Amino acid sequence: MNIKLPTNYNDLKQYQRKQVREEYTKKQDNKCVFCKGELSTTPPKIIETTPINKLLFPKGFFDYPVHLHHDHESGLTVGVVHNKCNAILWQYYGE
Repeated sequence: MNIKLPTNYNDLKQYQRKQVREEYTKKQDNKCVFCKGELSTTPPKIIETTPINKLLFPKGFFDYPVHLHHDHESGLTVGVVHNKCNAILWQYYGE
């Protein structure tokens, strides 16, 4: 797959989303686009201790440590984030 970033999240099949996540991970030097922490570790303490209402999120949301963040209006991908950072973006910023 020849990946051009950003891409429309809604047009991607599951296996393509994984490829886009991997491409963003390389492009972002394995850093979360939100907290700037390493994607291979847990987010910084300020992120980890921010209260999250897990009832707001679909089943399985927290099963994967790295998420492909995208704009819910345009569908365009933004980058990769820790799952907790994605929850904060969704819960507190409407992203």
